[in-house]
Amino acid sequence: MKLPLLSGLILGLFGSSQMVFGQSTLFAPLYEVLTHPRCLNCHTNTEFPRQGDDRRRHAQLVVRGPDNHGAPTLQCSACHQDRNVADDAVPGAPHWALAPLSMGWEGLTAFELCLALKDPTKNGNRSLEDLQHHMAEDELVLWGWQPGKGRSLPPLSQPEFVEALEAWVKAGGPC
Repeated sequence: MKLPLLSGLILGLFGSSQMVFGQSTLFAPLYEVLTHPRCLNCHTNTEFPRQGDDRRRHAQLVVRGPDNHGAPTLQCSACHQDRNVADDAVPGAPHWALAPLSMGWEGLTAFELCLALKDPTKNGNRSLEDLQHHMAEDELVLWGWQPGKGRSLPPLSQPEFVEALEAWVKAGGPC
């Protein structure tokens, strides 16, 4: 008898039947993708990007730089072109850069990441619809599903991710 009461209390506190113990079931698949190395390597809390599935520090000791595009003497675009090059050894997509520090997702729980995504001070002043557009259509984001040979893919296909994203946005972005 205590479990239904506790579950009801938790659901009531968070105001949605889509939540289980404080985490939205609609956000859970998004969290799995957003914390995959294809996303997280550039959404760091560090002054440098990471690379690979082991998320090691970027080779050549690349740094964030004042505009998130690398040091003035070693811009990201020096190697990262608008597409993968050198037989996919060097990944690329338009406007390759680190996400701003306000968009650093390392170490965030699903609930914290969900809140950060919806916070205009941490998401580039985007609405939920703007986030949906960015994550579903931005060529840099889409690169995550075409990373080149030897790189793992996020746990959902891009169409599955977009479907999950649309459901989350349509529900008002429950966390």
